[in-house]
Amino acid sequence: MLRFVPNIVPLPVINKKSMTRVGLLSDTHAFWDDKYLKYFENCDEIWHAGDIGSVEVARKLSAFRPFRAVYGNIDGQDIRRLYPQINRFTVDGAEVLIKHIGGYPGNYDPSIRGSLLVKPPRLFISGHSHILKVKYDKTLDMLHINPGAAGIYGFHKVRTLVRFCIDNGEFKDLEVIELADKL
Repeated sequence: MLRFVPNIVPLPVINKKSMTRVGLLSDTHAFWDDKYLKYFENCDEIWHAGDIGSVEVARKLSAFRPFRAVYGNIDGQDIRRLYPQINRFTVDGAEVLIKHIGGYPGNYDPSIRGSLLVKPPRLFISGHSHILKVKYDKTLDMLHINPGAAGIYGFHKVRTLVRFCIDNGEFKDLEVIELADKL
């Protein structure tokens, strides 16, 4: 028998994380730097936006924290068997879509443009260009992040990582980390 007891206030969910801390990188091209772990120490998850370059890099990151990734254009079949081309998921109330070659607001790649226009996520992440970019798309009500390149191969001058928090569908505390000039 169920009975109503007045003046009982429901307790909040115990041990619920207040937010998810994300470490984001792209275009490692098989290059490993122990600084990845140093700067992602306080992160709950690590996301890689493609061109991982080697299974070894993916294994080191996934051994450290829960790991989500997509393959990029330089990744071989060993990486492509492990990670999808497009990764769409929800974290702490925010829908996220990651694709290595994706473009940016106003210039999305044709391979993803239709998906973004029909059902835009709250966050779209791409890599490939080696150009760090954080831009809000007002038309699609969507944040776009390209974390630049964390590896040493390519035309970029500075290697970069990004950290941010997702809190009930909102993005907060975004940080850009410059690792060092390329070797």
